[in-house]
Amino acid sequence: MQRADITVTDERAVKRAVKATALGNAMEWFDFGVYSYLAVTIGKVFFPSGNEAAQILASLAAFAAAFLVRPLGGMFFGPLGDRVGRKKILALTMIMMAAATLAIGLIPGYATIGLWAPALLVLCRMVQGFSTGGEYGGAATFIAEYAPDRRRGFWGSFLEFGTLVGYIAAASLVTGLTLLLGETAMLEWGWRLPFLIAGPLGLAGLYLRLKLDESPAFRALEERSADAPAERVPLRRTLFADPRALGLCVALVAAFNITDYMLLSYMPTYLSTIGFDETGGLMAIVLVMLVLLALVNAVGRLSDRVGRRPVLIGGSAAFVVLALPCFLLIRQGGPVAVFTGLLVLGLALVTYLGAMSSALPALFPTRTRYASLSFGFNVSVSLFGGTTPLVVAALVDATGNDLMPAYYTMLAGLVGLVAAVLMAETAGRPLPGSGPSVSTVAEAEALAAELARRPVPAPRAATGGRGTAPARA
Repeated sequence: MQRADITVTDERAVKRAVKATALGNAMEWFDFGVYSYLAVTIGKVFFPSGNEAAQILASLAAFAAAFLVRPLGGMFFGPLGDRVGRKKILALTMIMMAAATLAIGLIPGYATIGLWAPALLVLCRMVQGFSTGGEYGGAATFIAEYAPDRRRGFWGSFLEFGTLVGYIAAASLVTGLTLLLGETAMLEWGWRLPFLIAGPLGLAGLYLRLKLDESPAFRALEERSADAPAERVPLRRTLFADPRALGLCVALVAAFNITDYMLLSYMPTYLSTIGFDETGGLMAIVLVMLVLLALVNAVGRLSDRVGRRPVLIGGSAAFVVLALPCFLLIRQGGPVAVFTGLLVLGLALVTYLGAMSSALPALFPTRTRYASLSFGFNVSVSLFGGTTPLVVAALVDATGNDLMPAYYTMLAGLVGLVAAVLMAETAGRPLPGSGPSVSTVAEAEALAAELARRPVPAPRAATGGRGTAPARA
């Protein structure tokens, strides 16, 4: 390997890339968080009056509708991002997401236009879902390809930092409006305000993304392909080129998203069903998310130091062991018990938030990373993550057992534990299909000298067992 094969990253460019992608992720989860926290109100506005439980289920079903089309969005935007570049697709998904969210805030209610109201709501949710299908895979790919190998976990954790910022902003805004306006005004018009904010947020995110350069890994791939255009590979072969990697991606994302949606999206609804004050529940979740916000980058840095596998194994095991005690504590209903139970679940979740954004892109090679990650991520989110509020609410309603969320969380943790044990360690190593990436010229020269003194081991697939991955950068 020559010195020219080693990429020296520009930290200012890395920070710009992280800022633009994290803002987009924050906006995405602001949109989804607002809907989650207003699920009861949206049920009353958009669906026929009658059984309140049926209204909540209908509202959660509309929430889940967006996840049905996410794999289609991933299949559309992912290969396009591998072909024309990450930057252009991330700008397009931002526009679509902002427009759909803004439109939700403008739809008249059921009392005004009848069945057109829920139909338009579902349509907007599906546009949101389709655009989001290209968002996370592209954002995670973009940051991973910009970051130096030794700090990929730290920089990747800012993607989930954006997730938490979006959720916190959504929960804080909904809570503040509810306290300020009161329940009646929120039902009549106040619920629209959080959705209308999406317009200016989307324009700000679009501006930041359009100012970015393409990722170094994608530029290098384009340069290598300039004289020999790549063969057009059928979509099926692109998506299923490495079934093991795809399977690990689906399993890890299932564990991640079930636990994430359980804690950050479904929990306000769950707390209201066990008689806990809805506003108090939102405030408790906001406090927990503030703790996670303070920890997520430290966990990303920890994953750079000790590896992704130990961090993910620890978090998964915590969900398996602690989910039931936490929900038993939450079910007691006192403010201290509820907050403690939520906090312990949050501390388990932060291991996923800190490590997953750097672990998932490293499963796939540069040429198909955007497509494969987008497809695997969105299939898993559609089947398991986005349906979590609806499935758990239906299980509780069908069985009468309000501990069903705990059992579902334990199952998710078990799936994540198996996947984390089976995945290869990728911390500090080059991404598959790319050369090493370092922070400074001195580090590049030292690495080139080191590699010149010893034979470079043949790269192994990032999805292998516990064997050696490509040489550390």
